[in-house]
Amino acid sequence: MQAVRSRGPSPKRSALSGTASFDPSDATHPEENHPVLCEGRVAVVSGAASGIGAAACRAFAGLKMKIALADLPSAALDAIGKELAAVVGEANVLVIPTDVSNFEQVCKLRDTVYDAWSEVGVLLNNAGVGAGPDGKTGTAYDGLDAWHHVFNTNLFGVVNVQQAFVPAMLHQENPAMIINTGSKQGITNPPGNTAYNATKAAVKSLTEGLAHELRTKADVHGIARVTAHLFVPGWTFTGLTRASGATEKPAGAWTAEETVKYMLSRVAAGDFYVICPDNETTFESDQLRIMWAAADVAQGRPALSRWHPHYKRLFEEYMREGLASTEGN
Repeated sequence: MQAVRSRGPSPKRSALSGTASFDPSDATHPEENHPVLCEGRVAVVSGAASGIGAAACRAFAGLKMKIALADLPSAALDAIGKELAAVVGEANVLVIPTDVSNFEQVCKLRDTVYDAWSEVGVLLNNAGVGAGPDGKTGTAYDGLDAWHHVFNTNLFGVVNVQQAFVPAMLHQENPAMIINTGSKQGITNPPGNTAYNATKAAVKSLTEGLAHELRTKADVHGIARVTAHLFVPGWTFTGLTRASGATEKPAGAWTAEETVKYMLSRVAAGDFYVICPDNETTFESDQLRIMWAAADVAQGRPALSRWHPHYKRLFEEYMREGLASTEGN
């Protein structure tokens, strides 16, 4: 360890167009024969010290990839680096303490990776925080420090990494992919943490724009050498979950490993939107909620009508009828 300060199985389609259900055990080797997710390629992971980031690093190690781990300096970051070095060898692991909100540090991360390995196959933008340094969240009109802290990490951290890495990745000969971690809270916008929701809504827009711009770089056959993907975890037992008070994995949550396995199966299949279910919320439920949120705009309903008392019964009926239509299909 160097310490430095294919196509997968298709999920089962439901009666709702474009929806899918998934059993994590179905995807034993979802990345087999994929040109990016394969032995010898390089994965760069921010937020690598714990949770989904650490699980992704372990998955990449299982594919015999080289891994660069970026996170704030911590014993946890050093520990996961040592763990991975025991799997893929010290020469194939870089531990690079990095604050993604600091562009100079992100550029150092890029230079260190390219100096060592000359390429990047997977760039996983996963660093994120749910609140300010004092643990307080930002409302729409209060908590300015929390707003700055959450935006600097969740949004500008992604912007910094893209600005530093994407130009270099476009000049590579090998194909590559960029995976940005979003959130369902950035799509359906549930009340309770407006600042966090806003950052994840911005990451969604940013990643959609990136995907479009990368498509304009496609070759004469219409194939983009670098692709972008929006990774939207479901309820996952991670450090953010523990921060909310949970000490043991709730029955409804997936483990970080299950979530990463699902994500890799979908990006390997070429999906842009990777909306992960969990043990409590099915893919069909997610799709219905997303369509309801979009209809607030299309139909001129009140903002966040799902939580509006005048629409409570209508939303419940909508969900009940929508889910009933998928039964038996």
